[in-house]
Parts: sequence; structure tokens; C-alpha cells
Amino acid sequence: MHCPYGYPSFYMPYVPSHPVPIPHRDPASSCLQTAIQHTAEAVQGEREDELFYQYLISVAPTQEQKDIIASIRDDERKHNQMFRQIYRDFTGQELQPSNGETFTKPESYIKGIQQALFGELKAVERYRVIWQCLPEGKYRDMLFEIITDELKHASKYNFLFTLNK
Repeated sequence: MHCPYGYPSFYMPYVPSHPVPIPHRDPASSCLQTAIQHTAEAVQGEREDELFYQYLISVAPTQEQKDIIASIRDDERKHNQMFRQIYRDFTGQELQPSNGETFTKPESYIKGIQQALFGELKAVERYRVIWQCLPEGKYRDMLFEIITDELKHASKYNFLFTLNK
């Protein structure tokens, strides 16, 4: 059997090492309720990330690095709006903006980059839980976009870390 791209096919089905729960798609399901709760928490987290990244922009050593972090910050703003829309569509309620978001200044720019890198990877793990509990279609597509952006951000922070190490 050959792959359509000319590579040999070594099909190995994915077998998880632990049971993967299959979420119910009933809007009242506990899985969907968990997704809604995590979505509300994500709005808070994305806002905190935005503030942290704004700080990193202010201390970045070059305009190129400032621009890279600014592009990440702008994505975080977009994610905040997407999470708000998901929450509104499932609950019929608006999440009220909170002005209490803060962040802890890192001891150095490089420590901040390192913290941001691992923060992005941790966000991917949290957002996969939301993705698993959402119904097929639009909302999963939105989470897929957010998750892939977070992975892209981690790669950019890895680049910045390498530049400054």
C-alpha cells in the first residue's frame, strides 16, 4: 500500500495509552459544562497573557522582537473575543470584563520569554479539554484555530529564547 504522495505507507492506528472519555454532546452534559467553565477561565487567562506580553514588548531589546511579541499579543486579543463568543453562544450571557488582572514581572527578559513559552504550551493542554467537550463544527474549529495559534506562539518564543541565550 502506498501513500498518495509517494511515501511508503506504514499505517499504525492511534491507540491511546489511557482511556479517552467520549464526551456527550447533550448541552446539559457535565463535559460541556466543564468546557463552559474552562472557557470563562480562558478569557481571564488570555487577558493576563495580553498584559504580560505588553510588558515583554516594553523590555524587548530590538524592534524585531517587539514586533514578534506584538503579533502574539494581538492573537491573544483575538482569542479573548473568540472565547467570549463561545461562552455567550452556550450560556446566553456576556462575561463581564474584570479589571483585576495582574501579572508578576519576571526577573529578566529571558526569564519572561521562558515563562511565556511554557505558558503557551500549558494553554494548549487546557484548551484541548475544551475542544474535546464542544460539539462538532464551528466551536471546535474556533478552538482548533486557538490551539494552533498557541503552538505557533510557543515556536516564536522558542526562537526569541534562542536569539537571546
